[in-house]
Amino acid sequence: MRRAWWAFWFLLGAYAISLCAEWIANDKPLWVRFEGRNYVPVLRFYPEDAFTGNGRMTRPDYRALAAGEAFAPGSGNWMRWPLIPHGPLESLSPEHIVLPDTVTVTAVPESRVASADLDAGDRIVRTAGDAGFFGLAAGQTVDGPGSPGGFARPDQPDAGWGETSRPGEGGWGLPEEIREGLAERRANRAAGPVDARVRLPDGRLAWASLSPFEPRPSPPLHVRVTFREELEAPERITAVVAEENPVYPDGFPAPGTPGWLFTTSREQVSFPFRPVKGHPLGLDSSGRDVAARMLYALRTSLTFGMALVLATMALGTLAGALQGYYGGKVDLLGQRFIEIWESLPFIYVLILLGSVYGQSFLLLLGVYAVFNWIGISYYMRGEFLRLRKLPFVEAARVIGLPTRKILFRHMLPNALVPLVTFFPFSLVGAIGVMAALDYLGFGLPPPTPSWGELLAQAQEFPHAWWLVLYPSLALFFTMLAGVFVGEGLRAAFDPRTFGRME
Repeated sequence: MRRAWWAFWFLLGAYAISLCAEWIANDKPLWVRFEGRNYVPVLRFYPEDAFTGNGRMTRPDYRALAAGEAFAPGSGNWMRWPLIPHGPLESLSPEHIVLPDTVTVTAVPESRVASADLDAGDRIVRTAGDAGFFGLAAGQTVDGPGSPGGFARPDQPDAGWGETSRPGEGGWGLPEEIREGLAERRANRAAGPVDARVRLPDGRLAWASLSPFEPRPSPPLHVRVTFREELEAPERITAVVAEENPVYPDGFPAPGTPGWLFTTSREQVSFPFRPVKGHPLGLDSSGRDVAARMLYALRTSLTFGMALVLATMALGTLAGALQGYYGGKVDLLGQRFIEIWESLPFIYVLILLGSVYGQSFLLLLGVYAVFNWIGISYYMRGEFLRLRKLPFVEAARVIGLPTRKILFRHMLPNALVPLVTFFPFSLVGAIGVMAALDYLGFGLPPPTPSWGELLAQAQEFPHAWWLVLYPSLALFFTMLAGVFVGEGLRAAFDPRTFGRME
């Protein structure tokens, strides 16, 4: 199967690249030339004293050294950095992130607002805001339909107010809801907020509003009515322009245009942060490069998966071989022990041991291995039960070969089909289990790079799409390649493929 062949080389190549992770992603340079001598920090530890002569035997800050005078251009000293010059545990400060020199300008249409204080005779005592825009003026009376101060309802587009509306010409008073609200307030009774639509003389819509009212010791002398323009398209417009010499796109109002409110904002660095130049996969919640952590997590996942599969297959093969070869009471007691062992809660045992001994790679590997061998032992038991009565096994017993040689030299090579075919599927399962445990917080100790740990950060920061996308893609393609390899191996060892009836 061609896809199984290419998937096999994909997994092998990915693991080979991950084994060289220190040469690809590291916060230490690959090669340092200093004062005529060569240094390889990625392979060997050099104290700070080797480059500064200050007597400190601690790990040097190579970035600070590279920015110092000793490594200035023309000094003959230089550093060669890896492809990703950031380590998986290195937390960067916001000052290291280079952002484009741009600002975001947002323009929002400005809604005009005015207010009018009415006395008991519906005469405007005073106005505030854009009263002229609404045709409001002190001394106007707005007390009845068709009055010189009558307001138009939305269903009467030709009606107006002020001097444009004469008695009997279709003018209207205040909307009925506003007039009822005024009556409640003048009667000094509690009333809630009131909103009603009116139409301006030029046909545009506006809102008339009354604020909530609570009874007072005496009725109010004046009641305030607020008018605000109803915008037809209040959507905001956004443009990203250069901070120096900005050029605005066509249709965007220039700052200072009347009727618009403008706000400007410049992007600030806060972790987790989106992909930028120098960090193509973004940064996590601690300011660590996601690309570096993804690469190291690949090595951790594949190493854990292969070590776990080898350990579980060794235990399962041993248990199944002993049951199948001896049979009888050994087989019966072995099966009962497996049923009891299988009923133990794996996750609770892992939590208990982790709380006592602390989380570690070896603890996770050991605990999961002693619970994961049961499945393969069933298949190996069946294979050895089938082989124990075959002539070559009987012949080996007759000539007096020891049991271990019969089991592992003669019977095991003839029982490898389940091991070979289940290996890729078990590897996929182990990688998925590790990612799940890290996601739940029961896996490897922080800050160990892990795909599950990145997904756990993504749950805490839902806006950080890069913390979901890239670990999910890595898990998907790695597990898909493992399934393809397993499918190819199963097809290659399937005897029915070559069988025929005669």
